[in-house]
Amino acid sequence: MSLSVLISNWCKPGRIGWIGLRPERRAEMFAVEEGMISTNGLDGDRGRAGKRAVTLIQQEHLVAIGSYLGQGPVNPDILRRNLVVSGINLAALKGREVQVGEAVLRFTIICAPCSRMEEALGKGGYSAVRGHGGWCAEMMRPGQVTLGDEVRPID
Repeated sequence: MSLSVLISNWCKPGRIGWIGLRPERRAEMFAVEEGMISTNGLDGDRGRAGKRAVTLIQQEHLVAIGSYLGQGPVNPDILRRNLVVSGINLAALKGREVQVGEAVLRFTIICAPCSRMEEALGKGGYSAVRGHGGWCAEMMRPGQVTLGDEVRPID
């Protein structure tokens, strides 16, 4: 089997488990049950058009980050990502169009941790998030997202 076929395969859809909005820089995140993804990202969020309109992280990585810090899973609002997804490997979706609820996103670049992770998580916070900070995505088609919605690549 060719590498391109192996890369294109996926096992099962993921699910949205958390949706967060941050209306302005440095503002606290707040969880919502649904949202509308448009050109600038989730309506009500400080997102921006282009490659970083929406940010996503895997629930499984919240557990990993917490374990590196010697604690349980970190709360998603600390990392300031918009969507927490479980059950599908987001890294395997880089560059692909992905159905997220009614919206279609394309995963563009990783969400690298910022220096605020030390402030938010304590000593070693930056290093704990490295490689586990999630993905940025651009909006390809607007649409509604709701807790429990499927996340799956478009074949």
